[in-house]
Amino acid sequence: MSGAAHPHPGLTLPDDLPDGDLRIVPLGGLGEIGRNMAVFEIHGRLLVVDCGVLFPEDDQPGVDLILPDFDYLRPRLADVEAIVLTHAHEDHIGGVPYLLRERPDIPLIGSRLTLALVEAKLREHRIKPYSYEVKEGQTERLGPFGLEFIAVNHSIPDALAVAITTDAGVVIHTGDFKMDQLPLDGRITDLNALARLGDDGVDLLMVDSTNAEVPGFVRGEREILGVLDRQFAECEGRIVVACFASHIHRVQQVIDAAAAHGRRVAFVGRSMVRTMNVARDLGYLQVPPNLLVASDKMADLPPEEVVLVCTGSQGEPMAALSRMANRDHAIVIGPDDTVVLASSMIPGNENSVNRVINGLARLGAHVVHQGNAFVHVSGHAAAGELLYVYNVVKPRNVMPVHGEARHLRANAELAVKAGVPADRVVVVDDGMVVDLTEGRARIVGAVPCGYVYVDGSSVGDITEAALTDRRILGEEGFISIFVVVDASGGKVLLGPEFHARGFSEDEDVFVDISATVTQDLERAMADGVGDRHQLQQIIRRTVGRWVNSRHRRRPMIMPVVVEE
Repeated sequence: MSGAAHPHPGLTLPDDLPDGDLRIVPLGGLGEIGRNMAVFEIHGRLLVVDCGVLFPEDDQPGVDLILPDFDYLRPRLADVEAIVLTHAHEDHIGGVPYLLRERPDIPLIGSRLTLALVEAKLREHRIKPYSYEVKEGQTERLGPFGLEFIAVNHSIPDALAVAITTDAGVVIHTGDFKMDQLPLDGRITDLNALARLGDDGVDLLMVDSTNAEVPGFVRGEREILGVLDRQFAECEGRIVVACFASHIHRVQQVIDAAAAHGRRVAFVGRSMVRTMNVARDLGYLQVPPNLLVASDKMADLPPEEVVLVCTGSQGEPMAALSRMANRDHAIVIGPDDTVVLASSMIPGNENSVNRVINGLARLGAHVVHQGNAFVHVSGHAAAGELLYVYNVVKPRNVMPVHGEARHLRANAELAVKAGVPADRVVVVDDGMVVDLTEGRARIVGAVPCGYVYVDGSSVGDITEAALTDRRILGEEGFISIFVVVDASGGKVLLGPEFHARGFSEDEDVFVDISATVTQDLERAMADGVGDRHQLQQIIRRTVGRWVNSRHRRRPMIMPVVVEE
């Protein structure tokens, strides 16, 4: 297990939950964009809403995914009624396989598309879940939790908000949402349901904060069609569109534009193919006959008749687009090709995305991205839409969710402007515990809540210390020093021999420090120091001081002392 994601030194573990009160423990998604997960508890029973992943940043080398910390939940797995999934984005469902490894029979509750995409993911993990499909307007009872599901518009079909009714009050969790009034699938956010619940009384609103700093309203998805149409009309070669594999609305727009311009479409990348097959089979993706073609057959078509839809809009190193930019893919990008990055940059991915853009530009491609064209619309409500929701729901308490610290704060300010008393708006980080007691939400403590790193098949074995070592190796280099000593005689018999990687290729650079290491070792042995570990620490300190003062570097130093 890693160190804490958001340490809270001023808070202690919460007291036992009084019977009849509701406890909410966010295990991810607060203070970050990703790994969304919240645990609700009342009368000794638990309900989990979402279980997502966070994607690593540049300073987390070798990490594939970051999971929520299940330590809080692990001793109570038998008490979990179900996992409610608001929608099928990775930051909300990507952690489900790892939680079901610990208790495979936890019921999964979600919409038709959400469950289909989760089940496809779980098949890769050889897990057959117990799934229960719901739709907007449906109500269910799970132990002490009454659930009502509400349609919300987002950048993936079939997204849901959930109203949770308990003896302590009513909570609405919006999931991710926006209020596009002309969505491609005609499914708008159900303000009538939110207003009805608001009229009956909502004790706590947990609301998406991602775009709380953005004024006004998010533009509609349909406005992108004109930009795509123009790119299709002007391009003389192939068109490559990169987007999230889950962005079915965007792929539908690409298919419509391709059909209008006499092009055929191929999906590239395992996750893209898998998701689009599921969406097409369930009717969420409408594809004209004979429009799709296998990617390995595209070479048989003229470039002006080709559209490739692939993954890699975030600069992921192994995704299709990154490999194309690095000339490490069967598809070779050329000067007549147009590449469209039809997604916004997730914070922290800017460098990776820019590397891909520059790589494609070097190959001569025309690259269209968010910085130079209107090719993406956010799936999250801006400030104007959030104010509408506050005014419709009229919540007694508010807890901003899904966002970095600045997003949560901005959302809290909007709630206060909309009339929610400031002392009833709780801004919390992962691990902080909120109790709903007698109609008031209060922070009552915190539980340990760290980052859990997935590295290949390893889950939770990589620590912050290991990541620090990896960062040092990658940024500062590595020096090993081999010495043979006669501790009883107080002499260095062989060495020191220096070997370096990522520091200096010139072995002569160590001539000055070699004599100093020998002197320090022989002086220590003369003073009675004979323990190998202590002698290694002397070498580490001596070389560390030298390399820092002479070269202003802090490489990893690995001394090896062998006693003759």
